[in-house]
Amino acid sequence: MERIGGETTVLYADLRERLEMFETMRSIATLHGEFTTKIVKGSVYHYFQTTLPSGRTQIYIGPDSEEVRGLIAARKSGEKEIRADEKMFQRLASQIIAGGVMPIIPDMARIINRLAESAVFQVGGVLVGTVAFNVLGPHLGVSWGRDSRMTQDIDIASATSIAVAVPDLQADVPAIIESLQMGFFPVPRLSRKEPSTSYAIRGKTLRVDLLTPAKRGDTAPVFIRRLNAAATPLKYLDYLIEEPINAVMLAGYPCLVKVPQPARYALHKLIISQERDATAADKKRKDMIQAGNMIELLREDRPGDIELAWNELVKRGAAWVKKVEAACKEADIKL
Repeated sequence: MERIGGETTVLYADLRERLEMFETMRSIATLHGEFTTKIVKGSVYHYFQTTLPSGRTQIYIGPDSEEVRGLIAARKSGEKEIRADEKMFQRLASQIIAGGVMPIIPDMARIINRLAESAVFQVGGVLVGTVAFNVLGPHLGVSWGRDSRMTQDIDIASATSIAVAVPDLQADVPAIIESLQMGFFPVPRLSRKEPSTSYAIRGKTLRVDLLTPAKRGDTAPVFIRRLNAAATPLKYLDYLIEEPINAVMLAGYPCLVKVPQPARYALHKLIISQERDATAADKKRKDMIQAGNMIELLREDRPGDIELAWNELVKRGAAWVKKVEAACKEADIKL
Protein backbone atom coordinates (compact mmCIF):
# COMPACT_ATOMS: atom_id res chain seq x y z
CA MET A 1 0.00 0.00 0.00
CA GLU A 2 1.07 3.59 -0.60
CA ARG A 3 0.20 6.75 1.27
CA ILE A 4 -1.93 9.27 -0.60
CA GLY A 5 -0.56 12.81 -0.70
CA GLY A 6 -1.80 15.32 1.84
CA GLU A 7 -3.56 17.49 -0.75
CA THR A 8 -5.43 14.49 -2.15
CA THR A 9 -6.45 13.43 1.36
CA VAL A 10 -7.87 16.90 1.98
CA LEU A 11 -9.77 16.77 -1.31
CA TYR A 12 -11.26 13.41 -0.32
CA ALA A 13 -12.40 14.75 3.06
CA ASP A 14 -13.94 17.75 1.33
CA LEU A 15 -15.78 15.57 -1.18
CA ARG A 16 -17.12 13.27 1.54
CA GLU A 17 -18.36 16.19 3.61
CA ARG A 18 -20.05 17.80 0.61
CA LEU A 19 -21.68 14.53 -0.42
CA GLU A 20 -22.96 13.98 3.11
CA MET A 21 -24.60 17.39 3.03
CA PHE A 22 -26.01 16.91 -0.46
CA GLU A 23 -26.81 13.20 -0.50
CA THR A 24 -30.46 13.52 0.45
CA MET A 25 -31.17 15.86 -2.46
CA ARG A 26 -28.73 14.29 -4.93
CA SER A 27 -30.97 11.33 -5.72
CA ILE A 28 -33.93 13.51 -6.74
CA ALA A 29 -32.05 16.37 -8.42
CA THR A 30 -32.95 15.37 -11.98
CA LEU A 31 -36.27 13.61 -11.34
CA HIS A 32 -39.73 14.92 -12.15
CA GLY A 33 -42.03 14.86 -9.16
CA GLU A 34 -43.26 16.73 -6.16
CA PHE A 35 -42.62 17.03 -2.45
CA THR A 36 -45.02 15.63 0.11
CA THR A 37 -45.11 15.23 3.88
CA LYS A 38 -46.22 12.57 6.35
CA ILE A 39 -47.01 12.85 10.03
CA VAL A 40 -45.68 9.92 12.09
CA LYS A 41 -46.41 9.95 15.81
CA GLY A 42 -46.90 13.70 15.74
CA SER A 43 -43.68 14.45 13.85
CA VAL A 44 -43.48 15.76 10.28
CA TYR A 45 -41.31 13.97 7.68
CA HIS A 46 -40.59 15.10 4.12
CA TYR A 47 -40.57 12.93 0.97
CA PHE A 48 -40.06 13.41 -2.74
CA GLN A 49 -42.65 11.56 -4.80
CA THR A 50 -41.58 10.41 -8.26
CA THR A 51 -41.73 7.56 -10.76
CA LEU A 52 -38.69 5.27 -11.07
CA PRO A 53 -38.20 2.16 -13.24
CA SER A 54 -39.56 0.16 -10.29
CA GLY A 55 -42.77 2.22 -10.27
CA ARG A 56 -44.24 5.09 -8.29
CA THR A 57 -42.18 5.69 -5.18
CA GLN A 58 -41.51 8.15 -2.38
CA ILE A 59 -37.92 9.02 -1.52
CA TYR A 60 -37.37 9.91 2.12
CA ILE A 61 -35.85 13.37 2.64
CA GLY A 62 -35.77 13.72 6.41
CA PRO A 63 -37.58 15.06 9.47
CA ASP A 64 -38.87 18.61 9.35
CA SER A 65 -36.12 21.14 10.08
CA GLU A 66 -34.85 24.46 8.80
CA GLU A 67 -32.07 22.66 6.90
CA VAL A 68 -34.47 20.28 5.13
CA ARG A 69 -36.88 23.10 4.29
CA GLY A 70 -33.93 25.05 2.92
CA LEU A 71 -32.88 22.11 0.73
CA ILE A 72 -36.41 21.74 -0.59
CA ALA A 73 -36.60 25.46 -1.36
CA ALA A 74 -33.26 25.26 -3.18
CA ARG A 75 -34.51 22.31 -5.27
CA LYS A 76 -37.66 24.16 -6.16
CA SER A 77 -35.88 27.41 -6.98
CA GLY A 78 -33.79 25.92 -9.75
CA GLU A 79 -31.97 22.78 -10.85
CA LYS A 80 -28.96 24.65 -12.22
CA GLU A 81 -27.39 24.94 -8.78
CA ILE A 82 -27.92 21.24 -8.13
CA ARG A 83 -26.31 20.25 -11.41
CA ALA A 84 -23.45 22.62 -10.68
CA ASP A 85 -22.91 20.75 -7.41
CA GLU A 86 -22.89 17.44 -9.27
CA LYS A 87 -20.22 18.74 -11.64
CA MET A 88 -18.21 19.92 -8.65
CA PHE A 89 -18.37 16.40 -7.15
CA GLN A 90 -17.18 14.92 -10.43
CA ARG A 91 -14.35 17.45 -10.62
CA LEU A 92 -13.23 16.70 -7.06
CA ALA A 93 -13.34 12.95 -7.78
CA SER A 94 -11.19 13.45 -10.89
CA GLN A 95 -8.66 15.43 -8.87
CA ILE A 96 -8.51 12.70 -6.22
CA ILE A 97 -8.05 9.99 -8.86
CA ALA A 98 -5.33 12.09 -10.50
CA GLY A 99 -3.67 12.17 -7.08
CA GLY A 100 -3.05 8.43 -7.25
CA VAL A 101 -6.28 6.84 -6.06
CA MET A 102 -7.49 3.86 -8.10
CA PRO A 103 -11.19 4.34 -9.01
CA ILE A 104 -13.85 1.64 -8.96
CA ILE A 105 -14.16 0.15 -12.45
CA PRO A 106 -16.96 1.74 -14.55
CA ASP A 107 -19.45 -1.18 -14.65
CA MET A 108 -19.25 -1.70 -10.89
CA ALA A 109 -19.41 2.04 -10.25
CA ARG A 110 -22.54 2.32 -12.37
CA ILE A 111 -24.27 -0.39 -10.33
CA ILE A 112 -23.25 1.06 -6.97
CA ASN A 113 -24.34 4.53 -8.07
CA ARG A 114 -27.80 3.25 -9.00
CA LEU A 115 -28.09 1.45 -5.66
CA ALA A 116 -27.13 4.65 -3.85
CA GLU A 117 -29.58 6.76 -5.88
CA SER A 118 -32.34 4.30 -5.05
CA ALA A 119 -31.80 4.61 -1.26
CA VAL A 120 -30.34 1.12 -0.69
CA PHE A 121 -27.76 2.54 1.74
CA GLN A 122 -30.41 4.66 3.43
CA VAL A 123 -32.52 1.62 4.30
CA GLY A 124 -29.72 -0.34 5.93
CA GLY A 125 -27.69 -1.70 3.01
CA VAL A 126 -23.93 -1.90 3.63
CA LEU A 127 -21.28 -2.43 0.96
CA VAL A 128 -19.03 -5.30 2.09
CA GLY A 129 -16.36 -7.52 0.56
CA THR A 130 -13.42 -6.40 -1.55
CA VAL A 131 -15.30 -3.44 -3.05
CA ALA A 132 -15.72 -2.07 0.47
CA PHE A 133 -12.00 -2.65 1.08
CA ASN A 134 -11.23 -0.62 -2.06
CA VAL A 135 -13.56 2.17 -0.94
CA LEU A 136 -11.92 2.25 2.50
CA GLY A 137 -8.44 2.82 1.04
CA PRO A 138 -8.77 6.53 0.20
CA HIS A 139 -10.99 6.97 3.24
CA LEU A 140 -7.96 5.97 5.32
CA GLY A 141 -5.50 7.88 3.15
CA VAL A 142 -3.89 5.00 1.22
CA SER A 143 -3.94 3.22 -2.11
CA TRP A 144 -3.93 -0.57 -1.68
CA GLY A 145 -1.70 -2.94 -3.60
CA ARG A 146 -3.24 -4.46 -6.72
CA ASP A 147 -3.05 -8.03 -5.36
CA SER A 148 -5.60 -7.21 -2.65
CA ARG A 149 -8.00 -5.23 -4.89
CA MET A 150 -9.18 -7.63 -7.60
CA THR A 151 -12.88 -8.52 -7.54
CA GLN A 152 -15.92 -8.77 -9.77
CA ASP A 153 -18.43 -9.15 -6.94
CA ILE A 154 -20.57 -6.42 -5.41
CA ASP A 155 -21.70 -7.65 -1.99
CA ILE A 156 -24.54 -5.82 -0.25
CA ALA A 157 -25.35 -6.85 3.32
CA SER A 158 -28.33 -5.88 5.42
CA ALA A 159 -29.91 -6.99 8.66
CA THR A 160 -33.53 -8.18 8.50
CA SER A 161 -34.63 -5.23 10.62
CA ILE A 162 -33.06 -1.86 11.34
CA ALA A 163 -33.93 1.24 13.32
CA VAL A 164 -34.80 4.14 11.03
CA ALA A 165 -36.81 7.28 11.63
CA VAL A 166 -39.63 6.31 9.26
CA PRO A 167 -40.66 2.63 9.26
CA ASP A 168 -42.01 2.44 5.67
CA LEU A 169 -38.84 3.49 3.84
CA GLN A 170 -37.92 0.83 1.23
CA ALA A 171 -35.76 0.10 -1.83
CA ASP A 172 -36.60 -2.46 -4.52
CA VAL A 173 -33.27 -4.14 -5.33
CA PRO A 174 -34.50 -6.49 -8.12
CA ALA A 175 -36.19 -3.57 -9.91
CA ILE A 176 -33.11 -1.37 -9.41
CA ILE A 177 -30.85 -4.02 -10.97
CA GLU A 178 -33.26 -4.59 -13.85
CA SER A 179 -33.45 -0.84 -14.51
CA LEU A 180 -29.71 -0.81 -15.29
CA GLN A 181 -30.44 -2.81 -18.47
CA MET A 182 -27.04 -4.50 -18.25
CA GLY A 183 -28.36 -8.03 -18.80
CA PHE A 184 -28.52 -9.14 -15.16
CA PHE A 185 -30.53 -12.26 -14.33
CA PRO A 186 -31.29 -13.93 -10.97
CA VAL A 187 -28.88 -16.81 -10.36
CA PRO A 188 -30.87 -20.00 -9.60
CA ARG A 189 -30.11 -21.76 -6.33
CA LEU A 190 -29.64 -25.51 -5.98
CA SER A 191 -33.16 -25.79 -4.66
CA ARG A 192 -35.69 -24.33 -7.08
CA LYS A 193 -37.97 -23.61 -4.14
CA GLU A 194 -35.51 -21.05 -2.79
CA PRO A 195 -35.44 -17.47 -4.13
CA SER A 196 -32.30 -16.15 -5.76
CA THR A 197 -29.92 -14.03 -3.70
CA SER A 198 -27.47 -13.25 -6.53
CA TYR A 199 -27.66 -11.50 -9.88
CA ALA A 200 -25.20 -12.12 -12.72
CA ILE A 201 -24.62 -11.24 -16.38
CA ARG A 202 -24.25 -14.06 -18.90
CA GLY A 203 -20.71 -14.30 -20.22
CA LYS A 204 -19.29 -12.02 -17.50
CA THR A 205 -17.98 -12.60 -13.99
CA LEU A 206 -19.62 -9.43 -12.63
CA ARG A 207 -22.34 -10.20 -10.09
CA VAL A 208 -24.32 -8.70 -7.23
CA ASP A 209 -24.81 -10.76 -4.05
CA LEU A 210 -27.21 -9.97 -1.22
CA LEU A 211 -26.21 -11.10 2.28
CA THR A 212 -27.69 -10.99 5.77
CA PRO A 213 -26.54 -12.12 9.23
CA ALA A 214 -27.40 -15.75 9.98
CA LYS A 215 -29.56 -16.54 12.98
CA ARG A 216 -29.56 -19.90 14.76
CA GLY A 217 -27.81 -21.73 11.94
CA ASP A 218 -30.09 -20.49 9.15
CA THR A 219 -28.92 -21.52 5.68
CA ALA A 220 -32.01 -20.85 3.54
CA PRO A 221 -32.40 -17.41 1.93
CA VAL A 222 -33.99 -14.76 4.12
CA PHE A 223 -36.40 -12.19 2.68
CA ILE A 224 -35.41 -8.58 3.46
CA ARG A 225 -38.59 -6.55 3.22
CA ARG A 226 -36.80 -3.21 3.00
CA LEU A 227 -34.90 -4.42 -0.08
CA ASN A 228 -37.78 -6.47 -1.55
CA ALA A 229 -35.28 -9.28 -2.08
CA ALA A 230 -33.90 -12.42 -0.50
CA ALA A 231 -30.38 -12.58 0.97
CA THR A 232 -27.99 -15.38 1.86
CA PRO A 233 -27.50 -15.73 5.63
CA LEU A 234 -23.85 -15.76 6.76
CA LYS A 235 -22.23 -16.29 10.13
CA TYR A 236 -20.27 -13.42 11.71
CA LEU A 237 -21.88 -10.83 9.42
CA ASP A 238 -23.75 -9.09 12.24
CA TYR A 239 -20.44 -7.97 13.75
CA LEU A 240 -19.19 -6.64 10.42
CA ILE A 241 -22.14 -4.43 9.51
CA GLU A 242 -22.97 -3.07 12.95
CA GLU A 243 -22.61 0.74 13.05
CA PRO A 244 -21.28 1.24 9.48
CA ILE A 245 -19.68 4.49 8.34
CA ASN A 246 -20.02 6.82 5.36
CA ALA A 247 -17.34 6.70 2.67
CA VAL A 248 -17.02 7.87 -0.93
CA MET A 249 -17.05 5.46 -3.85
CA LEU A 250 -14.58 7.12 -6.19
CA ALA A 251 -15.35 6.95 -9.90
CA GLY A 252 -16.23 9.36 -12.69
CA TYR A 253 -19.53 9.84 -10.87
CA PRO A 254 -18.76 9.53 -7.15
CA CYS A 255 -21.38 8.68 -4.54
CA LEU A 256 -21.70 8.18 -0.81
CA VAL A 257 -21.98 4.59 0.44
CA LYS A 258 -22.14 2.75 3.74
CA VAL A 259 -19.18 0.49 4.54
CA PRO A 260 -18.03 -1.40 7.66
CA GLN A 261 -15.76 0.19 10.22
CA PRO A 262 -12.16 -0.50 9.05
CA ALA A 263 -11.07 -2.34 12.20
CA ARG A 264 -14.14 -4.55 12.18
CA TYR A 265 -13.54 -5.27 8.51
CA ALA A 266 -10.00 -6.45 9.28
CA LEU A 267 -10.97 -8.67 12.23
CA HIS A 268 -13.90 -10.11 10.30
CA LYS A 269 -11.56 -11.06 7.45
CA LEU A 270 -9.34 -12.91 9.91
CA ILE A 271 -12.32 -14.91 11.15
CA ILE A 272 -13.56 -15.67 7.63
CA SER A 273 -10.10 -16.86 6.61
CA GLN A 274 -10.43 -19.66 9.16
CA GLU A 275 -13.76 -20.71 7.65
CA ARG A 276 -12.27 -21.30 4.18
CA ASP A 277 -11.58 -24.88 3.11
CA ALA A 278 -8.77 -26.11 0.87
CA THR A 279 -10.70 -25.28 -2.31
CA ALA A 280 -10.74 -21.58 -1.40
CA ALA A 281 -7.01 -21.06 -0.92
CA ASP A 282 -6.91 -17.95 -3.14
CA LYS A 283 -9.78 -16.31 -1.24
CA LYS A 284 -8.10 -17.14 2.06
CA ARG A 285 -4.88 -15.56 0.87
CA LYS A 286 -6.77 -12.40 -0.11
CA ASP A 287 -8.49 -12.36 3.30
CA MET A 288 -5.10 -12.44 5.01
CA ILE A 289 -3.59 -9.74 2.78
CA GLN A 290 -6.52 -7.38 3.28
CA ALA A 291 -6.63 -7.93 7.04
CA GLY A 292 -2.87 -7.56 7.37
CA ASN A 293 -2.76 -4.33 5.36
CA MET A 294 -5.69 -2.83 7.23
CA ILE A 295 -4.32 -3.73 10.66
CA GLU A 296 -0.84 -2.45 9.80
CA LEU A 297 -2.33 0.89 8.76
CA LEU A 298 -4.63 1.17 11.76
CA ARG A 299 -1.82 0.31 14.20
CA GLU A 300 0.10 3.31 12.86
CA ASP A 301 -2.74 5.80 12.51
CA ARG A 302 -5.71 4.71 14.62
CA PRO A 303 -4.72 2.06 17.18
CA GLY A 304 -7.75 2.87 19.32
CA ASP A 305 -10.01 1.62 16.53
CA ILE A 306 -8.48 -1.85 16.77
CA GLU A 307 -8.96 -1.91 20.53
CA LEU A 308 -12.63 -0.94 20.27
CA ALA A 309 -13.30 -3.47 17.52
CA TRP A 310 -11.48 -6.19 19.49
CA ASN A 311 -13.48 -5.46 22.64
CA GLU A 312 -16.72 -5.85 20.70
CA LEU A 313 -15.48 -9.09 19.14
CA VAL A 314 -14.54 -10.56 22.53
CA LYS A 315 -18.17 -10.09 23.62
CA ARG A 316 -19.16 -12.58 20.91
CA GLY A 317 -17.43 -15.42 22.72
CA ALA A 318 -14.28 -17.53 22.97
CA ALA A 319 -14.82 -19.22 19.59
CA TRP A 320 -14.53 -15.86 17.82
CA VAL A 321 -11.35 -14.99 19.71
CA LYS A 322 -9.74 -18.36 18.91
CA LYS A 323 -10.36 -17.91 15.19
CA VAL A 324 -8.75 -14.47 15.17
CA GLU A 325 -5.77 -15.67 17.20
CA ALA A 326 -5.31 -18.66 14.87
CA ALA A 327 -5.42 -16.42 11.79
CA CYS A 328 -2.94 -13.95 13.30
CA LYS A 329 -0.55 -16.78 14.08
CA GLU A 330 -0.90 -18.24 10.60
CA ALA A 331 -0.32 -14.90 8.84
CA ASP A 332 2.12 -13.46 11.38
CA ILE A 333 -0.17 -10.50 12.11
CA LYS A 334 0.14 -8.56 15.35
CA LEU A 335 -2.93 -6.85 16.74
